[in-house]
Amino acid sequence: MSLENKTVDGEGINASQKKETVFGNLKYLIVGIFFGIVFVKTEIISWFRIQEMFHLESFHMYGVIGSAVAVGVISVFLIKKFNIKTLQGEKIEIQPKTFSKGQIYGGLLFGFGWAITGACPGPLFAQIGTGATVIIVTLISAIFGTWVYGLIKDKLPH
Repeated sequence: MSLENKTVDGEGINASQKKETVFGNLKYLIVGIFFGIVFVKTEIISWFRIQEMFHLESFHMYGVIGSAVAVGVISVFLIKKFNIKTLQGEKIEIQPKTFSKGQIYGGLLFGFGWAITGACPGPLFAQIGTGATVIIVTLISAIFGTWVYGLIKDKLPH
Protein backbone atom coordinates (compact mmCIF):
# COMPACT_ATOMS: atom_id res chain seq x y z
CA MET A 1 0.00 0.00 0.00
CA SER A 2 1.42 3.37 -0.94
CA LEU A 3 1.78 6.23 1.51
CA GLU A 4 -0.86 8.24 -0.38
CA ASN A 5 -3.51 5.62 0.43
CA LYS A 6 -2.85 5.77 4.15
CA THR A 7 -4.38 8.31 6.48
CA VAL A 8 -3.18 9.68 9.79
CA ASP A 9 -6.50 10.85 11.21
CA GLY A 10 -7.05 8.16 13.83
CA GLU A 11 -7.82 5.43 11.33
CA GLY A 12 -4.50 5.22 9.51
CA ILE A 13 -0.87 4.36 9.84
CA ASN A 14 -0.35 4.37 13.60
CA ALA A 15 -3.94 4.09 14.78
CA SER A 16 -4.42 1.18 17.13
CA GLN A 17 -6.73 -1.53 15.88
CA LYS A 18 -7.52 -2.50 19.47
CA LYS A 19 -10.08 -0.42 21.34
CA GLU A 20 -9.44 0.65 24.92
CA THR A 21 -12.00 0.12 27.63
CA VAL A 22 -13.01 2.98 29.91
CA PHE A 23 -10.93 1.37 32.66
CA GLY A 24 -8.04 0.92 30.18
CA ASN A 25 -8.03 4.66 29.52
CA LEU A 26 -7.41 5.27 33.22
CA LYS A 27 -3.66 4.78 32.63
CA TYR A 28 -3.67 7.79 30.28
CA LEU A 29 -5.39 9.92 32.92
CA ILE A 30 -2.80 8.87 35.52
CA VAL A 31 0.12 9.63 33.16
CA GLY A 32 -1.49 12.99 32.27
CA ILE A 33 -1.82 13.92 35.94
CA PHE A 34 1.80 12.87 36.54
CA PHE A 35 3.01 15.01 33.64
CA GLY A 36 0.92 17.93 34.88
CA ILE A 37 2.61 17.70 38.27
CA VAL A 38 6.05 17.49 36.63
CA PHE A 39 5.22 20.52 34.44
CA VAL A 40 4.21 22.54 37.51
CA LYS A 41 7.17 21.47 39.66
CA THR A 42 9.73 22.16 36.90
CA GLU A 43 8.11 25.54 36.18
CA ILE A 44 7.82 24.87 32.45
CA ILE A 45 4.24 26.14 32.54
CA SER A 46 5.32 29.42 34.10
CA TRP A 47 4.60 32.46 31.97
CA PHE A 48 7.72 34.06 33.46
CA ARG A 49 9.94 31.10 32.48
CA ILE A 50 8.54 31.18 28.95
CA GLN A 51 9.19 34.92 28.68
CA GLU A 52 12.76 34.37 29.97
CA MET A 53 13.26 31.87 27.17
CA PHE A 54 11.98 34.18 24.44
CA HIS A 55 14.08 37.06 25.80
CA LEU A 56 17.15 34.77 25.89
CA GLU A 57 17.57 35.45 29.62
CA SER A 58 17.63 31.88 30.93
CA PHE A 59 18.75 28.42 29.81
CA HIS A 60 16.03 26.63 31.85
CA MET A 61 13.48 26.10 29.07
CA TYR A 62 16.13 25.37 26.44
CA GLY A 63 17.50 22.66 28.72
CA VAL A 64 14.05 21.11 29.10
CA ILE A 65 13.32 21.28 25.36
CA GLY A 66 16.79 19.98 24.48
CA SER A 67 16.37 17.08 26.91
CA ALA A 68 13.00 16.23 25.34
CA VAL A 69 14.53 16.27 21.85
CA ALA A 70 17.38 14.00 23.01
CA VAL A 71 14.93 11.55 24.61
CA GLY A 72 12.84 11.58 21.41
CA VAL A 73 15.85 10.92 19.15
CA ILE A 74 17.05 8.06 21.36
CA SER A 75 13.53 6.62 21.61
CA VAL A 76 12.99 6.61 17.82
CA PHE A 77 16.43 5.04 17.33
CA LEU A 78 15.62 2.26 19.82
CA ILE A 79 12.14 1.67 18.36
CA LYS A 80 13.65 1.23 14.89
CA LYS A 81 16.68 -0.81 15.99
CA PHE A 82 14.82 -3.30 18.19
CA ASN A 83 11.48 -3.24 16.31
CA ILE A 84 9.67 -2.32 19.51
CA LYS A 85 5.90 -2.79 19.46
CA THR A 86 3.10 -0.96 21.27
CA LEU A 87 1.76 -2.20 24.61
CA GLN A 88 -0.99 -3.91 22.60
CA GLY A 89 1.68 -5.73 20.53
CA GLU A 90 1.14 -3.73 17.34
CA LYS A 91 3.97 -2.66 15.01
CA ILE A 92 5.07 0.98 15.16
CA GLU A 93 5.57 2.50 11.70
CA ILE A 94 7.68 5.65 11.53
CA GLN A 95 7.09 7.32 8.18
CA PRO A 96 9.74 9.44 6.45
CA LYS A 97 9.09 13.16 6.72
CA THR A 98 9.22 15.58 3.82
CA PHE A 99 10.03 19.25 4.21
CA SER A 100 7.47 21.90 3.29
CA LYS A 101 7.73 25.68 3.54
CA GLY A 102 4.42 25.52 5.42
CA GLN A 103 6.39 24.08 8.34
CA ILE A 104 8.31 27.35 8.57
CA TYR A 105 5.11 29.42 8.52
CA GLY A 106 3.41 27.10 10.99
CA GLY A 107 6.42 27.13 13.29
CA LEU A 108 6.55 30.91 13.27
CA LEU A 109 2.82 31.16 13.95
CA PHE A 110 3.14 28.62 16.77
CA GLY A 111 6.13 30.48 18.25
CA PHE A 112 4.40 33.85 18.11
CA GLY A 113 1.33 32.41 19.80
CA TRP A 114 3.49 30.75 22.44
CA ALA A 115 5.36 34.00 23.13
CA ILE A 116 2.19 36.10 23.30
CA THR A 117 0.10 33.75 25.45
CA GLY A 118 2.87 32.15 27.49
CA ALA A 119 1.38 28.76 26.72
CA CYS A 120 1.88 25.93 24.26
CA PRO A 121 -0.68 23.13 23.80
CA GLY A 122 1.03 20.58 26.05
CA PRO A 123 0.69 22.30 29.41
CA LEU A 124 -2.56 24.21 28.82
CA PHE A 125 -4.52 21.93 31.14
CA ALA A 126 -1.79 22.05 33.81
CA GLN A 127 -1.88 25.86 33.67
CA ILE A 128 -5.66 25.85 34.04
CA GLY A 129 -5.31 23.34 36.88
CA THR A 130 -3.02 25.71 38.78
CA GLY A 131 -5.73 28.35 38.75
CA ALA A 132 -4.60 30.36 35.71
CA THR A 133 -8.14 30.30 34.35
CA VAL A 134 -7.40 33.02 31.78
CA ILE A 135 -5.64 30.23 29.86
CA ILE A 136 -9.12 28.89 29.00
CA VAL A 137 -9.14 31.64 26.35
CA THR A 138 -5.92 30.19 24.92
CA LEU A 139 -7.39 26.68 25.00
CA ILE A 140 -10.54 27.78 23.15
CA SER A 141 -8.38 29.68 20.65
CA ALA A 142 -6.21 26.60 20.04
CA ILE A 143 -9.29 24.45 19.47
CA PHE A 144 -10.76 27.06 17.14
CA GLY A 145 -7.48 27.39 15.21
CA THR A 146 -7.30 23.61 14.79
CA TRP A 147 -10.88 23.59 13.53
CA VAL A 148 -10.15 26.38 11.03
CA TYR A 149 -7.05 24.54 9.80
CA GLY A 150 -9.17 21.43 9.26
CA LEU A 151 -11.52 23.49 7.10
CA ILE A 152 -8.84 25.06 4.90
CA LYS A 153 -6.00 22.48 4.91
CA ASP A 154 -6.88 21.18 1.43
CA LYS A 155 -6.57 24.70 0.02
CA LEU A 156 -3.13 25.37 1.58
CA PRO A 157 0.14 24.72 -0.27
CA HIS A 158 1.77 21.69 1.33
